[in-house]
Amino acid sequence: MDSACVAFKVSSPVLGGRQGGFNNVDNGFWGERIRGSLSNSVWVNQVAKNLRTDSGEKKNKSGMISAILTSSNTREAVKVQPPWLERRKVNPKNVASIILGGGAGTHLYPLTRRAATPAVPVGGCYRLIDIPMSNCINSGINKIFVLTQFNSASLNRHLARTYFGNGINYGDGFVEVLAATQTSGEAGKKWFQGTADAVRQFIWVFEDAKNRNIENVLILCGDHLYRMDYMDFIQSHVDRDADITISCRPVGESRASDYGLVKMDNRGQIIQFAEKPKGADLKAMQVDTTLLGLSHEEALNSPYIASMGIYVFKTDVLLKLLRWTYPSSNDFGSEIIPSAVMGHNVQAYVFRDYWEDIGTIKTFYEANLALTEEPPKFEFYDPKTPFYTSPRFLPPTKIDNCRMVDAIISHGCFLRECSVRHSIVGERSRLDYGVELQDTVMLGADYYQTESEIASLLAEGKVPIGIGRNTKIRMF
Repeated sequence: MDSACVAFKVSSPVLGGRQGGFNNVDNGFWGERIRGSLSNSVWVNQVAKNLRTDSGEKKNKSGMISAILTSSNTREAVKVQPPWLERRKVNPKNVASIILGGGAGTHLYPLTRRAATPAVPVGGCYRLIDIPMSNCINSGINKIFVLTQFNSASLNRHLARTYFGNGINYGDGFVEVLAATQTSGEAGKKWFQGTADAVRQFIWVFEDAKNRNIENVLILCGDHLYRMDYMDFIQSHVDRDADITISCRPVGESRASDYGLVKMDNRGQIIQFAEKPKGADLKAMQVDTTLLGLSHEEALNSPYIASMGIYVFKTDVLLKLLRWTYPSSNDFGSEIIPSAVMGHNVQAYVFRDYWEDIGTIKTFYEANLALTEEPPKFEFYDPKTPFYTSPRFLPPTKIDNCRMVDAIISHGCFLRECSVRHSIVGERSRLDYGVELQDTVMLGADYYQTESEIASLLAEGKVPIGIGRNTKIRMF
């Protein structure tokens, strides 16, 4: 008996299916191999009947797939009019995003001494929270929750000044801050115990009447630097009928143990997840990343696939996991996701653009200075997908006889006969005569000091805000 196979030919990027046995091919996805002969008219007629549509042939459109029947017996051939199966397009109104405010931010101290991690400045005039917020707005997602706990005053202030009003239209959506709070009962006396617990403590929000039409929940971190169209991510999730989809990217040996690492099959389904493995466990997570489209050399440099900490859940799956399946698990990366891989359809979405986790002082410093390079790996400005931040209504920067190379100068600064090379100068900064900055990230000031205040401080032997005359700052 010969074998036959159904091949799905795509006219748009359909990334897989729910049923097992789909294998990627150049122009489509091979389905399960079926035993039987095409010469068997009963079998052929039944398959043809299933593949045909009542309306007959339809014009090929974007977002459609078709099926073609083939045989391993070259003497046999059968022509079957394939159906056109329309791809269900995701409506951003049925998506809610949750931006996690992060923990105490000890690895970013002293930047987090008085500020939450997402409120830390980046790129001169932005805050880290602006990245996921702007990505949501640019993706058309207008139901946004921000979960806060540590040092949240500055973060709440920035959100209020930037995203409530200022010409940003959310339509029937909202931006809502969900601050950690204590409630009645023994469980309510605890603060957030982890990322999953933070969402669990506000699980009632997603069961509220006005949010019952939310089909998918997007979980985001507030301390990453990247630009992403989340609707592409969620569309992939829906196309593959996934319970959970994780955004992933290849990483190298040096930083692999800082992330959750995944292994996936040839359909993109995650079959193993290890949170920050080390030693032998780390080596066991190595994969051939040429399967992701990397060259042989790139694959040698990036032999691991890391989770970016960006997830999308079916709403009912998320509620079930948090409330019933794993009611005592507190973290997505170390508890919920590794367990869910065993019993749910967890898919990988490979992100191929720039992404950086700003989790330490080292990565904060390197990511900021990378913005000054020409051309930069990442740019805040894009006419179609701009990044938003608080309008501070500062005057243009005043520059007097200065030399600047590969530098970013923010608003409201005063620079006098100084040199700035490969550095970022934050807003309201003052650089006096003879100052030299090289490989420096200067965060700027929260307020101005007048000329009289500066003179008074100098007369008293005190130091005013800014960098004084003939000061040289550089990284060795």
